[in-house]
Amino acid sequence: MAQQLTFDLPARAAQGLDDFLVTPSNAAAMAAIEAWQDWPNRKLVLAGETGTGKTHLAHVWAHLSGARIIPATTLPDQQIDRFAGGSVVLEDAERIAGNRPAENALFHLHNLVLAEGGALLITAATAPSRWGLTLPDLKSRMEGTTLARLDAPDDMLLSAVLVKLFDDRQLAVPANLIDYLLPRMERSLAEAARLVDQLDRAALSENRALTRRLAARVLDKTPDDGA
Repeated sequence: MAQQLTFDLPARAAQGLDDFLVTPSNAAAMAAIEAWQDWPNRKLVLAGETGTGKTHLAHVWAHLSGARIIPATTLPDQQIDRFAGGSVVLEDAERIAGNRPAENALFHLHNLVLAEGGALLITAATAPSRWGLTLPDLKSRMEGTTLARLDAPDDMLLSAVLVKLFDDRQLAVPANLIDYLLPRMERSLAEAARLVDQLDRAALSENRALTRRLAARVLDKTPDDGA
């Protein structure tokens, strides 16, 4: 079968409040974000593995609060004083564990933002007690911060995300395809996006509709028999 040309057009990730799908796996974390003005000491650690929606939820809070977003690994290069008076999202905080300049910078940022009336959202894959921080004062402040957790996406969330991703690409999806994909895919939102992209590319290049057989081949569950 002749193949069609495909074009690598960038897909823009929607990261607004209306795009965040709430299910039991993330409802508690979402409630904590929405109630941010009531955070104890105006700070929160949001913990969740890659693919749980942590970055999306951080962007939701940044929009609600007017916060600036900083990757933790850039802290040694930041002019921390310029964040005085504002709120901050610090992403992937566990990545600076053992880096004394970065840990010192986070300690300074933490104290400065909170002293000036701002709020601080810190994201990480795990709870602060598991980061391996070496600066005692920073370690105690992080471990004393309220923790909100994001669980691995449940079937309800993955199903809704797959439907939305297919719809965003204006792809017609058989009624049984979502149920076929759910037990066979990695439990992550990133994997859902990757899988939809692969299915879209395969269907377009081969000029065929989305089917369970095509999905099986993309998932490497069955060989391509040309059917």
